[in-house]
Amino acid sequence: MRWEERFDWQLFFSILAFIAVSCIALYSAQQSEQYNEPFVMKQLVFYGLGFFVIGFMMYFDPDLYQKASIYLYIFGLLLLVALILAPSSIAPVVKGQKSWFVLPGLSIQPSEFMKIFTIMMLASSISKHNERFRGPVLKSDFLLIGKIVGITALPLLLVMQQPDLGTSLVFIAIMVGMILISGVRWRVIIPLYTGIAALATTVIILALQAPQILEKYLGVKEYHFGRIYSWLQPLKYEDSSGYQLVKAMRAIGSGQLFGKGTGGREVYMPESQTDFIFSIIGEEYGFIGTCVVLLLFFLLIYRLTVIAQRANSHFSSYVLVGIIVMITFHVFQNIGMSIQLLPITGIPLPFVSYGGSSLLATLMAMGFAFAVTFHHRTYMFGEK
Repeated sequence: MRWEERFDWQLFFSILAFIAVSCIALYSAQQSEQYNEPFVMKQLVFYGLGFFVIGFMMYFDPDLYQKASIYLYIFGLLLLVALILAPSSIAPVVKGQKSWFVLPGLSIQPSEFMKIFTIMMLASSISKHNERFRGPVLKSDFLLIGKIVGITALPLLLVMQQPDLGTSLVFIAIMVGMILISGVRWRVIIPLYTGIAALATTVIILALQAPQILEKYLGVKEYHFGRIYSWLQPLKYEDSSGYQLVKAMRAIGSGQLFGKGTGGREVYMPESQTDFIFSIIGEEYGFIGTCVVLLLFFLLIYRLTVIAQRANSHFSSYVLVGIIVMITFHVFQNIGMSIQLLPITGIPLPFVSYGGSSLLATLMAMGFAFAVTFHHRTYMFGEK
């Protein structure tokens, strides 16, 4: 079969559509008097590098990634440890976070790539576990959950040291999603998740109604819940932690049905080209424009789901599910925090927000999806 017949053109055109959306939104961001950076040109450079990464990853069979998953995982952990130990000259603290290596002409956020490495490591561990332990055994279920939690906990703890709340939540979402599809029985999952949800709800209620209890018994200060307070009462905290949320809601709301058109922005906020780029789309292109963006994400996730179902190995299917969970959580959290559905966490919108590490890591994930399709083998009595 020729290469053009094995190439996933549907996934390719989905990415091209996101390039168009990103460039249009970033063009509006760079027109603001607050910025003098060529966001569009830099984003196109990142996309160019990303397509090179896709081509490189597509060349190798997915089975090779399973063999390399442990080495990629360890490499990612070493980068996160090095980031903590690195001097401020190459790993400065920006806005209270030490998340970047800043080198001449290059900035790298290791945690973005660690998401992909962790997904691959989890997929490899789950597939090997299910090959070794066959049949519904309670001990096997808890052992598998322990493996998934342990593999996720290492990068999660290192990311929390930065501290980076948004990325930490992404790792937790990946862990939760991988447990759901790992084969662990529902009679184990339901009580486990119910208990965790009840605990989280209790903590939030105490933070709102009786923060002194959390401070007395857990040592958690009231200011630690500032994001929750500004999320529930943004107007009260408009001059501080609620500033961006209020601006984002005003921008999106003022766009109404059809928006104000390209360059018609009237509501500005700092860093709108990254975490709050959805507010630009909402203001300039209205409800219709935001629906188009959501439709593109739906089509992308649908395509990834189809690829996962047709994959020739359980490892490939698990990796693709992890990628789906990661992208879905990013989209839900980013858009949710822009419309007061969720607290602000600083998570970018995949493919659209400005940023090199985030975009390259996402395109690396797409490179694996392209590899699964490109090396897909069809058998006489089935696909697997």
